[in-house]
Amino acid sequence: MNDKKIATREAYGQALVALGEKNPNIVVLDADLAKSTKTIDFKKHYPDRFFDFGVAEQNMIGTAAGFAAAGKIPFCSTFAVFATGRAFDQVRNSVAYPRLNVKIGASHAGITVGEDGASHQSVEDLALMRVVPNMTIFIPADAPETWDAVQAAVEINGPVYIRLGRLGVPILPRQEGAVFQPGKAVILRQGYDATIIATGIMVHQALIAAEELAREGKQVRVLNIHTLKPLDVAAIVKAAEETGFLVTAEEHSLIGGLGSAVAEVTGEYCPVPVKRVGLPDVFGESGKAEELLVKYGLTPQNLIAAVEKLIDKKLQIAYK
Repeated sequence: MNDKKIATREAYGQALVALGEKNPNIVVLDADLAKSTKTIDFKKHYPDRFFDFGVAEQNMIGTAAGFAAAGKIPFCSTFAVFATGRAFDQVRNSVAYPRLNVKIGASHAGITVGEDGASHQSVEDLALMRVVPNMTIFIPADAPETWDAVQAAVEINGPVYIRLGRLGVPILPRQEGAVFQPGKAVILRQGYDATIIATGIMVHQALIAAEELAREGKQVRVLNIHTLKPLDVAAIVKAAEETGFLVTAEEHSLIGGLGSAVAEVTGEYCPVPVKRVGLPDVFGESGKAEELLVKYGLTPQNLIAAVEKLIDKKLQIAYK
């Protein structure tokens, strides 16, 4: 893995600038947070296609629906907690219901917002967006994948939610010639003892855990779920069939996010034990991002413990 760390919000801002040059139909809307969401870069390059709505997220989403109805490709940006919570009615009824071509770049998702505290830490946004019909959900794990997700969002004719983070993350390894495919999980590591299915910043944590487990002789598959909706059901079922046990990893509540989605799939198509690693049913709190990840159990060590527990269970069953 590349040691250089880049926040996905940074890559989002860069991608908008590059794509904005190629496509004059792209417009960017923000809600008084352009410096934080990095849409300020787009404003500098294309001021006539940038619109700041102040602290009026509902109005921003509603206006984006109007832009889309007029043939533009609007990207709306604010913090995830505001995009999905404060503006939920507009996202549901003004954008998703008529299936308008609106893209929501939601920054500062999860608890790694850090010192901003629980009021700004969105741990329920994926649950809210998953339940909305017609919505595509991307959760890029690093900067290059963010570029891919933004490009894919432009090409998709319909609502797209892109979950972005504040914390810098390493660039993940990639197979030569690999192509980003919406709705298709990426196998970053093969293994047949168990599978870690991760999304967002937890993909990096999953790779560290798998490498440590490999030193102990345990070969663990790592699936990167960059698209939560539509979900790659086939890849999850295949992992369940071939490895028997699944661990999910997300910087989100255990309720309604990746873990819930995977459990729904296995429950219907291939019942196997699933251990979900994520936030329990609590709000976050103020603190340094790295310390919060430790406090809420979102570390490679937590993933290692979850995998080892499941493998021990597998061995106990085998020797009965």
